[in-house]
Amino acid sequence: MNAFATQWLPSYLIPFFTLSYPTVTPKNPDSFPDSAYYKTGIQDACLVITCIAVMAILRDALRLGVLEPLAHWKLTRDLFNRKRLGVAKSEEHTNGHVMTNGVSNGNGHISDDPRPTPKELRKVHRSVLRFAEQGWSVVYYTLQWSFGLYVHRNLPTQVLEPSALWRDYPHIPLAGPVKFYYLTQTAFYLHQVLILNAEARRKDHVQMMTHHIITIFLMTTSYFFNFTRVGCVIMVLMDYCDIFLPLAKMIRYSEISQFACDMTFGWFLVSWLVTRHILFLFIIVSTYRDVPRFIPFRWSAEEGLYSSKTTWTAFVSLLCALQVFPLTSNQSCPRT
Repeated sequence: MNAFATQWLPSYLIPFFTLSYPTVTPKNPDSFPDSAYYKTGIQDACLVITCIAVMAILRDALRLGVLEPLAHWKLTRDLFNRKRLGVAKSEEHTNGHVMTNGVSNGNGHISDDPRPTPKELRKVHRSVLRFAEQGWSVVYYTLQWSFGLYVHRNLPTQVLEPSALWRDYPHIPLAGPVKFYYLTQTAFYLHQVLILNAEARRKDHVQMMTHHIITIFLMTTSYFFNFTRVGCVIMVLMDYCDIFLPLAKMIRYSEISQFACDMTFGWFLVSWLVTRHILFLFIIVSTYRDVPRFIPFRWSAEEGLYSSKTTWTAFVSLLCALQVFPLTSNQSCPRT
């Protein structure tokens, strides 16, 4: 992609379609030995802008071209089947007060019309929209968590031994997959902020905005301050359970199976507890305990060192905020 862009695109467009700041690969890299390596810089924002645009297009294409038609077909088919079944049962149980070929519509009139009412159609429409919205989240988090797991498995870090996150700091330059992972994740949360403010205001608008702003701030500062390894681990932990809550909602909105919905929601609760409130706690404790042990508090842009008591305190505080925040906000149950 880099070679193609360099050859065919004007120079001012190249940063929008390629990873910027390529540099020499380290002699003995501890991860991704066959990858190209890059530095970081403000020009990286150009690729983030492109990713936001691509995500907006993909989201609408998936929602309008696949998910909404699929949900509409499924829900309207089920609704018509229920209406026809209701008419058939009414004909079987007619008595002297009701016509043998009709069913009461609730207003004292008799009708054998199996067509749905406007109220039922409005309910189907709402379910279709919500199914499609949750579908984008399932697709994105599944793909991005899989890619994040690939990145994590190729880095010399372990969740249960988080001190490795800080050894040999600063971890520069960045391997191409790490840089791409970070930039696409940043683009996703910026895209989410745009969606929250562009669409109808939700009941949890303030909570979601607060969460996204904290996340974007942590991702941006860890990227430019060279704390990307801990960022990669945190994103993998955070993304896993985000697959299953929207999946449970999709099952609920599409009326596939209440049992499947409950099982999926149950797995979400288990994964949410393990990843966000057990494993993530390991990262917070390590940040508080191990950073002063392995990283000197020294600020030197030339050496890529951006560690001080102020940044350390702010980092720990914001991680704690992400830990506490879900406990103080309402979780969306797929039954509603």
